[in-house]
Amino acid sequence: MNTQVFIKSIMAGVMIGIAGLIFLNVQHQIIGSIMFSFGLLMVLSKGYFLYTGKVGYLLPYEKGYLMILLKTLIGNALGIMIIALLYRFSGATEIISRAESLYMMKLSNTWYQTLMLSILCGMMMYIAVQSYHKQKIDLLKILIVILSVAIFILAKFEHSVANMLYLMLGQVFSLKSLLYLMIMVIGNAIGAISLNLIECQLEKHK
Repeated sequence: MNTQVFIKSIMAGVMIGIAGLIFLNVQHQIIGSIMFSFGLLMVLSKGYFLYTGKVGYLLPYEKGYLMILLKTLIGNALGIMIIALLYRFSGATEIISRAESLYMMKLSNTWYQTLMLSILCGMMMYIAVQSYHKQKIDLLKILIVILSVAIFILAKFEHSVANMLYLMLGQVFSLKSLLYLMIMVIGNAIGAISLNLIECQLEKHK
């Protein structure tokens, strides 16, 4: 089971990494945001473990789930690292520079702005994942996933795992960049968990 979690987490990181590369290579932002949804659709359809998709279900807490989340986050980072390293060897300097510029722009926000944007992204990811699993109409569930991803990108919300790609690909390594990534991880959790708890309360009072 532990090995399966780790492998599925790495694969999720690979899929999000590829989606991030698609986004960086597409000039038109709206088209790029829609194409990015390939990553999340693959994660959901294959049953891979993505931190932003799993963290919303942390509460009510079940024994061992926190460790699953930690392994998921580490696995996602490894998957992202694999894609970033492979792409750096491709010599695509323009795209690498674009990744660096994108992450540097994120660092221009204050920490609390980053936290708020991360919370909002966590909400969008929870909506996407929950809708995919609960919606009975296939076309509608896919549309909700695509729109949720497009919204978080176009609104410049902060997705911790996707941002790992821009950090690693652009090699924007500093104490500030790592601290901001931690804020994104926490913010994504707050946003997703909050919506899940609200939905749980609504279900109880039906």
